[in-house]
Amino acid sequence: MPMTRDFFATAPKGLEPLLVRELDGLGAESIKETRAGVEFRGTLETAYRVCLWSRLANRILMSLDRFAAATPEALYDGVQRTDWGRHFGPGATLAVDFSSRRSAITHTLFGAQKVKDAIADQFLEHCGRRPSVRLERPDIRINVHLDADQAVIGLDLSGDSLHRRGYRTEAGPAPLKENLAAAVLIRAGWPDIAARGGSLIDPMCGSATLLIEGALLAADIAPGSFREYFGFLAWKGHDLELWRKLLTEARERAEAGLARLPPILGYDLDRRAIHLALDNIDRAGLRGRIHVERKVAADVRPKGRPGLVVVNPPYGERLGDVESLIPVYREFGETLQRHFRGWNAALLTGNFELAFQIGIRAGRYHTLYNGALECRLFLFDIAPERFFTPRSGVPETEGQKKLRQIVEKARRGAIPAEQSEMFANRLRKNLRNLGTWARRNGVSCYRLYDADLPEFAVAVDIYQGEKLWVHVQEYEAPASVDPAKAQSRLAGAVAMIPEVLEVPREQIFLKVRRRQKGDAQYVKQGQTAHFHVVEEGGWRFWVNFEDYLDTGLFLDHRITRGLIQQVARDRHFLNLFAYTGTATVYAAGGGAASTTTVDMSHTYLDWAGRNLALNGFGERDHLRIQADCLDWLEQAVDRRRRYGLIFLDPPTFSNSKRMTGSFDIQRDQGPLLKKVVSLLEPGGMLIFSTNRRRFRLDETALAGCAVEDVSRLTLPKDFERNPRIHACWRILAPDRQR
Repeated sequence: MPMTRDFFATAPKGLEPLLVRELDGLGAESIKETRAGVEFRGTLETAYRVCLWSRLANRILMSLDRFAAATPEALYDGVQRTDWGRHFGPGATLAVDFSSRRSAITHTLFGAQKVKDAIADQFLEHCGRRPSVRLERPDIRINVHLDADQAVIGLDLSGDSLHRRGYRTEAGPAPLKENLAAAVLIRAGWPDIAARGGSLIDPMCGSATLLIEGALLAADIAPGSFREYFGFLAWKGHDLELWRKLLTEARERAEAGLARLPPILGYDLDRRAIHLALDNIDRAGLRGRIHVERKVAADVRPKGRPGLVVVNPPYGERLGDVESLIPVYREFGETLQRHFRGWNAALLTGNFELAFQIGIRAGRYHTLYNGALECRLFLFDIAPERFFTPRSGVPETEGQKKLRQIVEKARRGAIPAEQSEMFANRLRKNLRNLGTWARRNGVSCYRLYDADLPEFAVAVDIYQGEKLWVHVQEYEAPASVDPAKAQSRLAGAVAMIPEVLEVPREQIFLKVRRRQKGDAQYVKQGQTAHFHVVEEGGWRFWVNFEDYLDTGLFLDHRITRGLIQQVARDRHFLNLFAYTGTATVYAAGGGAASTTTVDMSHTYLDWAGRNLALNGFGERDHLRIQADCLDWLEQAVDRRRRYGLIFLDPPTFSNSKRMTGSFDIQRDQGPLLKKVVSLLEPGGMLIFSTNRRRFRLDETALAGCAVEDVSRLTLPKDFERNPRIHACWRILAPDRQR
């Protein structure tokens, strides 16, 4: 009876439940869904079959050993327990993938080097020579995962991610990974629709990934049959005859499946995309089986039996702009309603509001991830009882409505000039001084005006991206001020901004800042989903001027973020109460060994992930954790995790429903600071900041630490009128912790 082994199939986030069902269908046993993948048992034939047939997995790892590895020495010794000569010879090329979670060894490059040293030293001792390292297409790829100081070491049978089928060598500007495309089709019920002879149509097909994956599913073609490289081909335990048998079986199934392939059609307006699609279809051996042509989505019409319309349209993240996309979605929805009744439709988008512009109520949706970006797959039955008229655009926010009314009053001459000229003169003066300073120092986002004149209690911030945007915040007037007079002054100030700054109204955004309670910080102010990219310090960030109380970038922390970048190199960085993760981007850019970003809000944590991805930082060494920071700190202290650099910028007060009890930074600073300092490595640095006015630091909680007040040092020039905008301290742990 063939020997069974332990395996682990890795998968993109959100695909684990589908992968469980797929592995069950491929003969796997003892299947268990886990974080970022699925454990299973099976024979070598089972593993080969999964490598050849899995449409969803990334990698297939064969477990070789498990051992405790709380120290580098224990990791080295544990790796040497395996007789590597049984798996490959010294002439083979080698690569090591190393990951770590909740463990003492956190530096992935250091961990990988330690594993390589252990393997190479074993070969040097027994054979007199070492295997060479090759990162791309090595003969043997070893995977080591450390979790809670327990190491699992395995052989990567896939060698390269299985989503790389081999038929796509070039993708369009917004590529969809092959295994995500397969997941979309499986969730949409395409295998059953295809079995009934239904057609598949993609009106925005791009490089044809959805179409090709649809054909592979419908024709029973093994997705791994196009690949020339697997990680097991140079392995000494490789069973060549078994592999050849499985390849022959796959070819026979494909021949039979192609004979019953239903109509599959794709369209795209981009001529280059059609050329890419045709090339990919040829490489997949599907020439003449998939029809593609250049056509706008609104002109697509049904062909063949009613089936599935599947589409991954642009959604304002990588392609297009949200406002310009609204008519695209609406026209596409009208096409579905008029011409595709009786069909099913599946729409994958990262902008959930745009999906409502289709005008068809979704029967259900699934959350999937396109890289780090959260997307939703909306599934529709195209039937009249599901149709509705989408709202015109999105509802105005309070600030948008007020801004529109003010500008209309100004156009009618209803705002006296004397109310606004004083404000306009101060704005011009600030623009000359601060504008010159900003240009000289490469500052593209800054505060231009901050209630300089008591009569005009507003803050005016400049954000420069592909356009110039102006973010205006009205400070709520005290009860002693006549509301009518306050509104008149506001109107006078805001009416002058377009003229002085030479900015159209569409690029000006007005908000009213009121005293916030509980988790109001996390409550949406609007539903526009309009995001823009701005630059600061050489890094790029997503900002939103309408939907949230703040934009996503705290301008007064500009110097503080730069300080973090200066000291981050080779340190493990922790960002608590992280908001949109801007400090994390600076730390990563400064060469941090790893980053951990903690925030209670899923919205802001996802925003942080998008900021990291925008700057080219992947998920491997940049962990994001959704949690109440106070609760998480308790657990982190118990786990004895240590960081070389921590940024702590807590709220001044919170009684959020997601918290137990309330939090006041002045009252609760002692226990908070003690816990945070206990997470510092010897000699580690804490940068602590608060926006609480008149905050007094209790240094008794920082016994043994060197404490330096850097509030003035971190105060940007554009906030000098308001030196109490924040207080900041640099706190150094002793070189030796007790």
